[in-house]
Amino acid sequence: MKRIAIDMDEVMADFIPKQLKIYNRDYNENLTIDDLKGKKLRELRPHIKEELRKYFLDPTFFRDLEVMKDSQEVIKELSKSYEIFITTAAMEVPASFTAKYEWLKEHFGFLNDMNFVFCGDKSIIHADYLIDDNARHFNRFMGQGILFTAPHNINVTGYVRVNNWQDVRKYFLG
Repeated sequence: MKRIAIDMDEVMADFIPKQLKIYNRDYNENLTIDDLKGKKLRELRPHIKEELRKYFLDPTFFRDLEVMKDSQEVIKELSKSYEIFITTAAMEVPASFTAKYEWLKEHFGFLNDMNFVFCGDKSIIHADYLIDDNARHFNRFMGQGILFTAPHNINVTGYVRVNNWQDVRKYFLG
């Protein structure tokens, strides 16, 4: 059975709306997802980069993220034909471990939690495919990288790209 490794944030978990909600509240702004086209919030507001990072240091930040549309249904379908591993670069935000694990158990409890991989460098993942919103994870990954569209990567080229979970379904299941 071939293996698919799937990133969590901005692939399964809709991270940006919560980040923007907190930012807009704290800085009395009205930024939208469209304002982030081609950039991450920290690139758009580099003068407060460290303050923005503090959002993620809250151990509960990742616990109540919305589930990406159709991800549960499609991942359940894929799990019948592929071995599924959820791979999140949680070492970048160690405080996120518990919240991410609980989120996965709540929303993707049909997956074996022994297939949840909390790592840093995703090149250690032995899989045939890696679906991720961050192309840097493909640099040393030995399988096929598949870029999941997110506002920050809209201008990135040179990779197989899927725009949503229906595209993932088509790519893997025809």
